[in-house]
Amino acid sequence: MEMILPDSTLDLGQAASSFAALGSEQRLSVLRVLVRAGPDGLSIGELGERSGVTGSTLTHHTKVLAAAGLVRQTREGRRIICVGAAYERMQELSTFLLNECCADAVGRGARRHG
Repeated sequence: MEMILPDSTLDLGQAASSFAALGSEQRLSVLRVLVRAGPDGLSIGELGERSGVTGSTLTHHTKVLAAAGLVRQTREGRRIICVGAAYERMQELSTFLLNECCADAVGRGARRHG
């Protein structure tokens, strides 16, 4: 079965920035925990407990992920909620790469997968 993906809305710089944010084992771990938590997200405290990353290190990593568009943060009173992963950005990153799959292979279209 062939699947045609939509064009990616990311340019090379945006994609590089997002992939660079994932270049840390701890940040990738934090993002995985948020993906597993689902769309309701987690408080910073819960995120720290589940990921094993705490304090200023966790704050730094969540800021990097948020700046890259991979995590959304909201405030509820005095609590900061990491509203899970930004699923749309992760989909855009996947599409960015998959649209290039086999693009230069003889006899294959740039956006066919299956």
